[in-house]
Amino acid sequence: MNDIVNHSVKKGPVRKRRQLSVDEYVDGVLAGDRTMLGRAISLVESTSARHRKMAQEMLLKLLPHSGNAHRVGITGVPGVGKSTTIEALGCNLCNAGHKVAVLAVDPTSSVSGGSILGDKTRMNHLAIQENAFIRPSPSSGTLGGVTKMTRETMIVCEAAGFDVVLVETVGVGQSETVVADMVDFFLVLMLPGAGDELQGIKKGVLEIADMIAVNKSDGNNEKKAKMAAREYRNALHIMRPQSPNWSPPVVCVSGLANMNLDEMWDKVVEHRTKLGETGELKEKRTEQQFRWMWAMVEDRLMDALKSHPDVVSQIDKIHSAITKDTLTATVGAQRILDAFGLTETL
Repeated sequence: MNDIVNHSVKKGPVRKRRQLSVDEYVDGVLAGDRTMLGRAISLVESTSARHRKMAQEMLLKLLPHSGNAHRVGITGVPGVGKSTTIEALGCNLCNAGHKVAVLAVDPTSSVSGGSILGDKTRMNHLAIQENAFIRPSPSSGTLGGVTKMTRETMIVCEAAGFDVVLVETVGVGQSETVVADMVDFFLVLMLPGAGDELQGIKKGVLEIADMIAVNKSDGNNEKKAKMAAREYRNALHIMRPQSPNWSPPVVCVSGLANMNLDEMWDKVVEHRTKLGETGELKEKRTEQQFRWMWAMVEDRLMDALKSHPDVVSQIDKIHSAITKDTLTATVGAQRILDAFGLTETL
């Protein structure tokens, strides 16, 4: 019996994949090689210090070949039909000659990497398109880590020739804001029936929306959808638009019926044209880069602070003192900074 068991689990030699050079990654991506594209993104996602160094060298070489794509963020409440709409829109764009990459931002799952993994299965028509690429962002438990990977994956995809990048927010809360800060155009999908839904809209989401699309507007929902669109337009009118050159439109669409998606995309193109002609698009992307730079600085500093041995040795004592009400949070923070070597008083 043991012989049978041992024989059944015996494995042959594991062939290690050859480590590529930075130039091999770059050449493969620029050639549009799908295998190399996947490996380059895996390099970006790696937490290895050596891989991170290689990834940054690769990104510097790919950067001049990026930046020409339509960067569109898409969000919406659960059940609004994001996956269906993205698939239909993506297929339309592929049929029109575009190359479409779909990325996801989801800080909520440290196991699955986000529900886009399920969406990839549901987007079976888009997944088999030769000019489409679907990639989840693995969650590292922090929103900053996920968005860093998504931003850098966007550069790799653009350098590989994808001229449309759709970034889906799967998580809730802060994810909408960070996605809006990495794209040119932010699309918010809504459901018909503006009553309760309108009350539930976070003001912050409306403030960052470049367009609202009322989804599932076909069939029996048509009348409700038009009423909802009117309510959303009224809500947008009382808010100050982000751009002096763009007033966010409200459109009625259906991802399932592929209704008005081409018209919706026309608005995205119109937005890019208007902001491009005025120079606002360039300014927006530059400002995004500056904010991203400082966000990365903050993340690195926080990581360094939390892992500093002198800080680590003080944490339990400080937590215990605060729990016992023998230390204020302000003094506790100062002791952590002192341990880290920052002696300025808070």
